[in-house]
Amino acid sequence: MEKKGKILIVDDAVDTVELLRKRLRFEGYDTAEAHDGEEGLKLVAEYDPDLIILDVMMPKLDGYEVCRRLKSDENTKYIPILMLTVKGDVADKVKGLDMGADHYLAKPFDYKELSARVRSLVATKAAREKLVEEERLEALEQMMEEVAHELRNPLTSIGGFARRVYDKLSESDPSKKYMKMIINDVARLENMVKKLIELKTVALSYRQPTNINDVIMEAVKSFEPDFEDKGVEVKTELLNNPPLISIDREHMKMALANLIANSIEAMQNKPKILKITSHISDGRMQIQVSDTGKGIPKDKIKNIFDPFLSSKIDGPGLGLTFTLKIVQEHRGTISVESEPGEWTTFNITLPLKRR
Repeated sequence: MEKKGKILIVDDAVDTVELLRKRLRFEGYDTAEAHDGEEGLKLVAEYDPDLIILDVMMPKLDGYEVCRRLKSDENTKYIPILMLTVKGDVADKVKGLDMGADHYLAKPFDYKELSARVRSLVATKAAREKLVEEERLEALEQMMEEVAHELRNPLTSIGGFARRVYDKLSESDPSKKYMKMIINDVARLENMVKKLIELKTVALSYRQPTNINDVIMEAVKSFEPDFEDKGVEVKTELLNNPPLISIDREHMKMALANLIANSIEAMQNKPKILKITSHISDGRMQIQVSDTGKGIPKDKIKNIFDPFLSSKIDGPGLGLTFTLKIVQEHRGTISVESEPGEWTTFNITLPLKRR
């Protein structure tokens, strides 16, 4: 079952924690549990929940203080908090809401009501994150236009003049090696501008019914020299006779190639195993690209697709931004899971062709 979200339960009542843990996991949520306020704050940083169910009366730190600290921290202020307490007075509810709580339920609570609140709060957080992502992509497109416009002509002039000077210098002239460095750096910047222009044109796609396995194998085949040179073992587990899905073949191959390139770069030590699978889950096509590489630190994983926070032009820079945009243009989603020092798995979900 695909997880609906991550919920952190913070309550010193063991029976309440156990009840919520069992019921929420049965509904498809992932959960983590803490039994006092200090432990709860520590787990928030480690677990990165989509929702916190927070008791008020707890040892060490009460729920009000935990809520106040979370809502005053830029990294956690947008995590929704559902407060639980045996207190039912209006003054207590007002205090919790003033601290930033998103909702308040008194114990004993009706689980159906709690479940409905959980769904609503998790959905609200997901909607906000989607809006933020759309705003980032809009800012990215604006940045691409500005950078490409400002850099293209000056780079052409610099590169052209540098090559003319380079050709006139004798091989013994010590300045020649410096001109060569200028030419190479200009070429790198020109490649960046080209990438930015390509990224802007990803939305212009030609879709047709396609066997996704064929696209996967084409992407894999293009890296065969790299696999052999770097000792990478490739494993594929592809769905037999998959239904055709409507995609832009070349764009999707580019997206998969970016993930494969990212995996090859990440695998520095043996065993070097790249595994690619395709299957259908919940009525959608699932493609997974996994590697036994260095993994992604937990504090970096949320920004892995963000070009503004990457120092690289290729690989895990604009390459992953390309992949995200291509998948989104196909009405799909992409997620990543990783264990630092062990492995990374990218999961692409695409809609099946409508009847």
